[in-house]
Amino acid sequence: MNASSPPRKQQIPVIVLTGFLGSGKTTLLNHLLRNRAGNRIGVIVNDFGAIEIDAMTVSGQVGSTVSLGNGCLCCAVDASELDTFLETLTGPAARLDVIVIEASGLAEPQELVRMILASENPHIVYGGLVEVVDAAEFDATRDRHPEIDRHLAVADLVVLNKTDRVASEEQTRIQDVIAAAGAPGRAGAAVIRATYGRIDPELLFDPALRPDGEEKARQLTFEDLLRARSEEEAGGAGHAHHLHAAYDSVSFTADVPMNPRRLMEFLDSRPQGLYRIKGFVDFGVGDRANKYALHSVGRFLRFDPQPWKRDEPRQTQLVLIGSGIAPEALHKELADCRESTAPAPDATQDAAHERSMWGVLRYVQRPDDA
Repeated sequence: MNASSPPRKQQIPVIVLTGFLGSGKTTLLNHLLRNRAGNRIGVIVNDFGAIEIDAMTVSGQVGSTVSLGNGCLCCAVDASELDTFLETLTGPAARLDVIVIEASGLAEPQELVRMILASENPHIVYGGLVEVVDAAEFDATRDRHPEIDRHLAVADLVVLNKTDRVASEEQTRIQDVIAAAGAPGRAGAAVIRATYGRIDPELLFDPALRPDGEEKARQLTFEDLLRARSEEEAGGAGHAHHLHAAYDSVSFTADVPMNPRRLMEFLDSRPQGLYRIKGFVDFGVGDRANKYALHSVGRFLRFDPQPWKRDEPRQTQLVLIGSGIAPEALHKELADCRESTAPAPDATQDAAHERSMWGVLRYVQRPDDA
């Protein structure tokens, strides 16, 4: 495989996970491995100590790669080897759906993000920078590590962990500090409150879609047992402890095409707390032949034009995910991005429609960009 090889139909999101010692990022990482929504996850770490390998059962090890018993892989690398291992993990043999880089000991988080965005690997797409913060030790951590403000400024999602040890008023104060750390003129990172690193995996990545029977016809794994035990332990804890209680989602569908300029204005002014946007957009006469897959994480935005299938309904379908967002207001803003009228069936693209698509096309990856 090389940089000129054609990308797979579905690019693999690469998520950077970071946080200072004691924040709970290792706990969150292992939580994702135990509750992976059917995904096969590749984990890149500086050393194997970050992964509870014994609990996951090792099915094989080759060099610095450990194969976990649930279809996941773990690699121990240093920064100079990162591109090489991304090539390995995105190869057909690995059959992975998501890659998580645990940043400790590898490189500064923003440097890892730059490496991913500049990578010539056509099989990956940036999946977000997630910063885990210890709510109980937040001020002490800032005193010891002033660079945390720099990390918070570039984060796409902040997991405010160990909130069970901090009063609600203190959590709000910390969120205000995190918001103030954001780059001037740009919405700060979405903030999710958590205990024991328990966030819903679907906040970070979509459930895997596998051929019928591939995931069903298998032996019971440690993941199943651990998830069952966790559910039993949380059984009496009430709705607030459910994984999905931590974030909000908005679903939007439109049968009328979206206006490219108005949609780009919406995307350029995304509100505080909005973390991910995914789905497909119909730009009508702007491009009759294609629907546009939309992938947005934090400040990152990518459009991918894909041909309409025969007899496929011409619709826009989007899902917005975040924390502390206003669902009704977001839905109205998107509704205002629709064209005022549906185009005539025989309408064709003219110069005005072509110009209206320029903003969208800036975020389409060309073959020579990869």
